[in-house]
Amino acid sequence: MKKIGILTSGGDSQGMNNAIRAVTRAGIHNNMTVLGIKNGYQGLIDGDMEELNIRSVSRIVDRGGTFLMTARCLEFKEEAGVKKAAQTCRDFGIEGLVVIGGDGSFRGALDLSRQGIPVVAMPGTIDNDIGCSDYTIGFDTAVNVAMQAADKLRDTSMSHHRCSVVEVMGRNAGWVAVDVALSVGATYTLVPEVPFQVEQIVEKMKMGLAMGKQHFIIVASEGIFFNTKTNTNFEYLQSLGIHGAGDLARILEELTNVESRHTVLGHIQRGGAPTARDRYLATIMGHRCVQLLASGQFNRVVAINEPNIIDLPIEEALKMKKPFDRARYDIANEIGI
Repeated sequence: MKKIGILTSGGDSQGMNNAIRAVTRAGIHNNMTVLGIKNGYQGLIDGDMEELNIRSVSRIVDRGGTFLMTARCLEFKEEAGVKKAAQTCRDFGIEGLVVIGGDGSFRGALDLSRQGIPVVAMPGTIDNDIGCSDYTIGFDTAVNVAMQAADKLRDTSMSHHRCSVVEVMGRNAGWVAVDVALSVGATYTLVPEVPFQVEQIVEKMKMGLAMGKQHFIIVASEGIFFNTKTNTNFEYLQSLGIHGAGDLARILEELTNVESRHTVLGHIQRGGAPTARDRYLATIMGHRCVQLLASGQFNRVVAINEPNIIDLPIEEALKMKKPFDRARYDIANEIGI
């Protein structure tokens, strides 16, 4: 294999640049030409790519996001788009492709493999919701960004005797919310996987008030407001007129007489320099991707089965479901007050 391509797809996550760097330099070490494909699968369809070299991937280890950029490509969801992308690979002489992204990106990689393009994928998403992998690149950084923001909100909450409802990202999964809550000592944690009642939050807050506590942090996963199969709380919240973190803060204030404000952290959690953990894991996973291509092993996903880096067929990876860590959630709410 003499020429490979690399792309980042779906939502960006910190550590993607480290993976790009690792793939590029490992590829060059194996006497490969490495093409960086811009804007994900859309760039592959359009032929928007450039050759990467040792220097072009220098000084990106401390940068969040992806310098190759990413985009969601509706055209690629159709068979005609997949065939066009596969033909682009052939036109540019790409003999193998590395895809960095989430489960949607993996499905795209599988579609390309069925068109005869050798593909290796690795998980890059802050949501940590990939079934085949214990960990996804970007999760640790996103949690740290949200933790730091919640710490700052606590400062002003203490000054004004307030309750801060902090909405964090995570899509349909509560992994980010739980780890942020554990890290900041939140009074209560709300995730889509576990049903809750507003009265439970009120009870915890009143217990704290009785003990002299005058400020509170509530961490809510954005997924509790989505109408999905994994969300056990959507209909309940709708019945209370709660459609977002702002509504939740309003109701908590009404029931506790504690002034309550909400903050939606949003895409700030996708930015910033990746943590050491994300840099390290992205690098060794990117290196493994090139090793697989160089040894003739294709159509696989590189994943983490802690403490080991493993690889498995894409079809098998997509079938795997990741059980939510209920024990971690219970600890967060047991020790929160």
